Amino acid sequence: MTSPGTTTDSTWTGRPDLSDIENFWTAPITERAAAFAELREREPIPFYPEPELSYFPRGAGFYALTRFDDLAEASRNAKIFTSGSGATSVADAPPEFREFFGSMIEMDDPRHARLRRVVSRGFTPRRLNDLVEDVATTAKTIVDDVIDAGECDAVTAISARLPLKIVCDMMGVPESQYEFVFEKSNVILGASDPEYVPDAENIGMALLQAGQDLTALVADLGRSRIANPTGDVISALVNAEVDGERLTPEELGSFFILLVVAGNETTRNAISWGLQLLSENPDQRAAWLADIDGVTPTAVEEIVRLASPVIFMRRTLAVDAELGGKQLTAGDKLAMFYWAANRDPAHFAEPDRFDVRRSPNPHVGFGSAGPHFCLGAHLARREMSVMFRELLTRVPDIHTTAEPQRLRSMFINGIKHLPVAFTPGGAR
Repeated sequence: MTSPGTTTDSTWTGRPDLSDIENFWTAPITERAAAFAELREREPIPFYPEPELSYFPRGAGFYALTRFDDLAEASRNAKIFTSGSGATSVADAPPEFREFFGSMIEMDDPRHARLRRVVSRGFTPRRLNDLVEDVATTAKTIVDDVIDAGECDAVTAISARLPLKIVCDMMGVPESQYEFVFEKSNVILGASDPEYVPDAENIGMALLQAGQDLTALVADLGRSRIANPTGDVISALVNAEVDGERLTPEELGSFFILLVVAGNETTRNAISWGLQLLSENPDQRAAWLADIDGVTPTAVEEIVRLASPVIFMRRTLAVDAELGGKQLTAGDKLAMFYWAANRDPAHFAEPDRFDVRRSPNPHVGFGSAGPHFCLGAHLARREMSVMFRELLTRVPDIHTTAEPQRLRSMFINGIKHLPVAFTPGGAR
């Protein structure tokens, strides 16, 4: 057994530093993929110091899971690999942060299961089926708005607009607040990027302010739904009981933040990466165009696999355990790198190749099987399917004209801006 921080190959000098946000996580995607490939071969569960963050205390460090099977095992065994100490950061968040960001994604059973059942009322098959027409109408409107221009920023004009409207409508957020939700979600998941939080010395305050602002918004909505219930998710949350008790204002706020932020960011980035992948692989674009009905389901899964919008989630050992041949100790932190697992050659032939017909495709882009599998996976798939169908049938030559401006983050594999062009007018 190796001690934390040591490598299993003393001759290996190219060991990547997964805690280095400034260099490793801003390097070209091909370099990231090569680094993870090396780790899987040479040191599949390496140990790293935690990133230095001005707004979170630095802890003892974390182990990185880079292999598909190790990540799947940790996800299945939630009693051993727990979420209650934190899931979205390898650093332990101070109490004031957990008030806003300590939602059910950072809970363990039995409370996690009970609260998930409450939130699931907003994601029933009937409710999702009711959204089908809204998704199609919104996608059509988005293309209508850009089709004559012949060019646009695909992120702000296309990718971000669809999930923003759908998730806000589901929650009951009025249209006048869409931009407010968008800006606050950018701060929460893009806090380490100077475009969203320019003052690097006050990132913590920016995060707390964004959390407070969204909590205040949902508090206002919640009060009106208690007096006048509607069919939206806010009504389901404020009028539900868990163990005989209603959700506290803090719980309601953290749920709202989780749902609007996750619902916006992940689908937005998957669509953006899909446009980038199609531009880089014209043969795959041609294959999709030749059989839109037949290829769309597998193409959407392949985009999610390669995009892996959520790069990792954290787990903490409840007891001593062995994983992938590594002996771990109670209290150890693990970062489950979905981005790396989705390129594991043990499960994906030619893992770096974009193949719109790939099948089977057991990716973990929505998380691995277990209690924390993404609640909105079905909706995200539907949004992507409809948006790409609209784009491919109406502006089939849409393509990128510059490299994507990527988000500076080790948590979200994001694209901030993506210039695209297409023949003006298209098909109406």
